[in-house]
Amino acid sequence: MTPLRLIAAGGTFDKRYNPLNGELIFTVTHLHAIVQRCRFNTPPTITELPLLDSLDMQDADRQRVLDACRAAPETALIIIHGTDTMPETARVLGAAAIDKTIVITGAMVPYDISGSEALFNLGFAAAAAQTLPVGVYVAIGGQVFDWQTVSKNRLLGRFEA
Repeated sequence: MTPLRLIAAGGTFDKRYNPLNGELIFTVTHLHAIVQRCRFNTPPTITELPLLDSLDMQDADRQRVLDACRAAPETALIIIHGTDTMPETARVLGAAAIDKTIVITGAMVPYDISGSEALFNLGFAAAAAQTLPVGVYVAIGGQVFDWQTVSKNRLLGRFEA
Protein backbone atom coordinates (compact mmCIF):
# COMPACT_ATOMS: atom_id res chain seq x y z
CA MET A 1 0.00 0.00 0.00
CA THR A 2 1.32 3.42 -0.95
CA PRO A 3 1.63 5.76 2.05
CA LEU A 4 -0.79 8.68 1.81
CA ARG A 5 -0.63 12.28 2.89
CA LEU A 6 -3.81 14.32 3.29
CA ILE A 7 -3.45 18.06 2.90
CA ALA A 8 -6.30 20.08 4.40
CA ALA A 9 -6.76 23.37 2.54
CA GLY A 10 -10.38 24.05 3.48
CA GLY A 11 -13.52 24.17 1.41
CA THR A 12 -17.04 23.19 2.31
CA PHE A 13 -15.76 19.71 3.22
CA ASP A 14 -14.25 21.11 6.44
CA LYS A 15 -16.88 23.71 7.32
CA ARG A 16 -19.07 23.41 10.40
CA TYR A 17 -22.49 24.82 11.11
CA ASN A 18 -22.53 27.61 13.68
CA PRO A 19 -25.95 27.42 15.39
CA LEU A 20 -25.55 30.88 16.92
CA ASN A 21 -25.58 32.75 13.62
CA GLY A 22 -26.54 30.08 11.09
CA GLU A 23 -23.29 30.40 9.14
CA LEU A 24 -20.86 27.76 7.94
CA ILE A 25 -17.45 28.38 9.50
CA PHE A 26 -14.00 26.83 9.82
CA THR A 27 -12.69 25.65 13.17
CA VAL A 28 -10.40 22.62 12.70
CA THR A 29 -10.22 20.00 9.99
CA HIS A 30 -12.44 16.93 10.20
CA LEU A 31 -9.65 14.76 8.77
CA HIS A 32 -8.33 13.42 12.09
CA ALA A 33 -11.76 12.07 13.06
CA ILE A 34 -12.37 10.79 9.53
CA VAL A 35 -9.10 8.86 9.44
CA GLN A 36 -10.08 7.11 12.70
CA ARG A 37 -13.58 6.41 11.42
CA CYS A 38 -12.34 4.98 8.11
CA ARG A 39 -9.90 2.59 9.78
CA PHE A 40 -7.18 2.94 7.14
CA ASN A 41 -4.78 -0.02 7.31
CA THR A 42 -1.95 2.50 7.23
CA PRO A 43 -3.25 5.82 8.52
CA PRO A 44 -2.30 8.77 6.30
CA THR A 45 -0.27 11.68 7.57
CA ILE A 46 -2.23 14.93 7.76
CA THR A 47 -0.90 18.37 6.89
CA GLU A 48 -3.10 21.27 7.93
CA LEU A 49 -2.87 24.47 5.93
CA PRO A 50 -5.00 27.52 6.73
CA LEU A 51 -8.58 26.43 6.02
CA LEU A 52 -10.09 28.68 3.37
CA ASP A 53 -13.20 28.86 1.27
CA SER A 54 -11.82 28.31 -2.22
CA LEU A 55 -13.48 31.53 -3.42
CA ASP A 56 -11.13 33.33 -1.02
CA MET A 57 -7.99 31.58 -2.31
CA GLN A 58 -5.34 33.79 -3.84
CA ASP A 59 -2.15 32.96 -5.75
CA ALA A 60 -0.19 32.87 -2.47
CA ASP A 61 -2.62 30.27 -1.06
CA ARG A 62 -2.20 28.07 -4.13
CA GLN A 63 1.56 28.46 -3.77
CA ARG A 64 1.23 27.25 -0.16
CA VAL A 65 -0.61 24.13 -1.42
CA LEU A 66 2.10 23.58 -4.06
CA ASP A 67 4.83 23.99 -1.43
CA ALA A 68 3.11 21.43 0.82
CA CYS A 69 2.99 18.97 -2.07
CA ARG A 70 6.67 19.48 -2.85
CA ALA A 71 7.64 19.10 0.82
CA ALA A 72 5.70 15.87 1.39
CA PRO A 73 7.89 12.76 1.37
CA GLU A 74 4.94 10.64 0.23
CA THR A 75 4.26 10.18 -3.48
CA ALA A 76 0.47 9.82 -3.08
CA LEU A 77 -1.21 13.03 -1.93
CA ILE A 78 -4.84 14.05 -1.42
CA ILE A 79 -5.76 17.70 -1.12
CA ILE A 80 -9.04 18.62 0.55
CA HIS A 81 -10.12 21.76 -1.26
CA GLY A 82 -13.18 23.87 -1.93
CA THR A 83 -15.02 22.92 -5.12
CA ASP A 84 -15.45 26.44 -6.50
CA THR A 85 -11.83 26.92 -7.55
CA MET A 86 -10.55 23.35 -7.47
CA PRO A 87 -9.73 23.38 -11.22
CA GLU A 88 -7.60 26.52 -10.78
CA THR A 89 -5.50 24.89 -8.07
CA ALA A 90 -5.27 21.70 -10.15
CA ARG A 91 -3.79 23.72 -13.00
CA VAL A 92 -1.18 25.32 -10.74
CA LEU A 93 -0.14 21.90 -9.42
CA GLY A 94 -0.25 20.24 -12.83
CA ALA A 95 1.92 22.91 -14.43
CA ALA A 96 4.53 22.35 -11.67
CA ALA A 97 5.00 18.76 -12.91
CA ILE A 98 5.80 17.26 -9.49
CA ASP A 99 6.75 13.57 -9.66
CA LYS A 100 3.84 12.49 -7.44
CA THR A 101 0.23 11.43 -7.76
CA ILE A 102 -1.85 14.34 -6.48
CA VAL A 103 -5.61 14.01 -6.13
CA ILE A 104 -7.80 16.96 -5.22
CA THR A 105 -11.21 16.34 -3.71
CA GLY A 106 -13.84 18.15 -1.68
CA ALA A 107 -17.55 18.20 -0.99
CA MET A 108 -20.61 20.28 -1.79
CA VAL A 109 -22.06 19.57 1.70
CA PRO A 110 -19.90 19.76 4.87
CA TYR A 111 -18.73 16.43 6.31
CA ASP A 112 -20.65 16.83 9.55
CA ILE A 113 -24.00 17.60 7.92
CA SER A 114 -26.37 14.75 7.08
CA GLY A 115 -26.34 13.86 3.41
CA SER A 116 -22.73 14.93 2.84
CA GLU A 117 -20.74 13.17 0.15
CA ALA A 118 -17.44 14.12 1.82
CA LEU A 119 -16.63 10.66 3.22
CA PHE A 120 -17.35 8.97 -0.13
CA ASN A 121 -15.23 11.51 -2.00
CA LEU A 122 -12.31 11.06 0.40
CA GLY A 123 -12.44 7.27 0.12
CA PHE A 124 -12.64 7.49 -3.65
CA ALA A 125 -9.71 9.92 -3.69
CA ALA A 126 -7.65 7.60 -1.47
CA ALA A 127 -8.11 4.75 -3.93
CA ALA A 128 -7.31 7.03 -6.86
CA ALA A 129 -4.17 8.46 -5.25
CA GLN A 130 -2.78 4.98 -4.66
CA THR A 131 -3.56 3.55 -8.10
CA LEU A 132 -3.29 6.33 -10.69
CA PRO A 133 0.00 7.15 -12.39
CA VAL A 134 1.98 10.27 -11.51
CA GLY A 135 -0.04 13.38 -12.31
CA VAL A 136 -2.66 15.75 -10.95
CA TYR A 137 -6.32 14.76 -10.83
CA VAL A 138 -9.64 15.88 -9.43
CA ALA A 139 -11.58 12.94 -7.96
CA ILE A 140 -15.14 13.77 -6.98
CA GLY A 141 -18.60 12.29 -7.37
CA GLY A 142 -17.20 8.88 -8.36
CA GLN A 143 -15.23 10.25 -11.31
CA VAL A 144 -11.61 11.17 -11.95
CA PHE A 145 -10.69 14.17 -14.09
CA ASP A 146 -7.34 15.22 -15.51
CA TRP A 147 -6.08 18.62 -14.35
CA GLN A 148 -5.90 19.94 -17.90
CA THR A 149 -9.55 19.37 -18.75
CA VAL A 150 -11.55 19.54 -15.52
CA SER A 151 -14.19 22.20 -14.96
CA LYS A 152 -17.05 22.73 -12.55
CA ASN A 153 -20.49 23.01 -14.12
CA ARG A 154 -22.10 25.40 -11.66
CA LEU A 155 -25.53 25.04 -13.25
CA LEU A 156 -25.61 21.28 -12.62
CA GLY A 157 -23.39 21.30 -9.51
CA ARG A 158 -20.93 18.72 -10.83
CA PHE A 159 -17.54 18.36 -12.43
CA GLU A 160 -16.94 17.62 -16.09
CA ALA A 161 -14.06 17.14 -18.50
